[in-house]
Amino acid sequence: MATGVYRIANMSVKPTKMVRATSWSDDVEEAYRFQLAGYRDAQDYVVCNKAEADRWPHNGYIKKLIRKDGCWYYFNKSRECSDKDVPKCKLYSY
Repeated sequence: MATGVYRIANMSVKPTKMVRATSWSDDVEEAYRFQLAGYRDAQDYVVCNKAEADRWPHNGYIKKLIRKDGCWYYFNKSRECSDKDVPKCKLYSY
């Protein structure tokens, strides 16, 4: 069991840079939703779950995510990251 976890950890690529968001955008909204569920970003989600996130078809926002403890997060079709939460959001570069 431990070897499988070790392999998954080695498959993930580490980010080279992290900046905090200063204003809202679609990228900030996506990062906010992943980080609310306990993941760094979409790449981290795919490594942990071996599946892409479900998205709303009309705008591409994330629809639902599996948290690391197995519970689900369901998101609305519209913006969920309020202005006060924007500076808490981390944007990673690879």
